[in-house]
Amino acid sequence: MDRLNLKIIFEKSKLYFQVTDTASKEKKFIVRGYYRCTFHDDILQETKSTAASGLKLKCVGGGRIKHDDSGKDILVYGYSQGYGRADHQIAVDILKQKYTDYHIDFSNDGY
Repeated sequence: MDRLNLKIIFEKSKLYFQVTDTASKEKKFIVRGYYRCTFHDDILQETKSTAASGLKLKCVGGGRIKHDDSGKDILVYGYSQGYGRADHQIAVDILKQKYTDYHIDFSNDGY
């Protein structure tokens, strides 16, 4: 399903989405975050506006990502006040596919 082969993009706050291809019913999780987006709902609206037709997005929670590119370290943590805390292990698993030489972990602490 090429339409679900989306890049991982993040900088600050992030949201998790379950994406469903309405034609094939195939599902996958994605992580989205944009530094220019102040609130989690801003991320949701931007992601929806750029999604291909035929894809259904369901927000399943949010949080934050601390990315130290010089130390090759990523920490997924916190929650979204509007969308709740998602399963951070999902984000870690997705990020490990892209950042194979990084140490990536999560914490349920913090906002």
